[in-house]
Amino acid sequence: MHKKYFLTCAAVLGLMASAHPTTTHAGQTAHDIVNPDGKTIGHVMMKETKKGVLFTINASGMDAGSTHAIHIHETGKCTPDFKAAGGHFNPAGHNHGMMDAEGMHAGDMPNLHADESGNVKQEILNTMVTTKAEDNNGKYTLNDADGSALIIHAGADDYTSQPTGEAGGRIGCAVLAAPKE
Repeated sequence: MHKKYFLTCAAVLGLMASAHPTTTHAGQTAHDIVNPDGKTIGHVMMKETKKGVLFTINASGMDAGSTHAIHIHETGKCTPDFKAAGGHFNPAGHNHGMMDAEGMHAGDMPNLHADESGNVKQEILNTMVTTKAEDNNGKYTLNDADGSALIIHAGADDYTSQPTGEAGGRIGCAVLAAPKE
């Protein structure tokens, strides 16, 4: 019983640690990506640009050659099942998917592709979001009252199915902005 309690506490502490970004050079922030067991499987770097936020994702432990949806979710929490991250970040109330004729969620991004070793290294520019404290020039802030999280899904996003692109379960999470207390 004590061992199980200790492992649960260690996983929770690991998840809590991932909620605090590390500021790196040139205004970038680094955020741990954890799996449902609380183990760090990678990092996401965020950098504000004139065109939006550049995300650099480095992760491991994926199936060789697999494809995974990646979305920004509406709440900055990574509990062990990642359900606390809520739905996709969608402040404009659009449909899901980059192929939808009426637009897409601000949190919709292109799929990640793992190499033959199960590693992902990919850059994605999201032109619909900002790290600034308030919505800015048509971009939506990731630093709103409930924060935001990055979720990696078990499967690929088909870019059309509502409301989530048939992307499957949540296998990785990074707190991008913690909720304001």
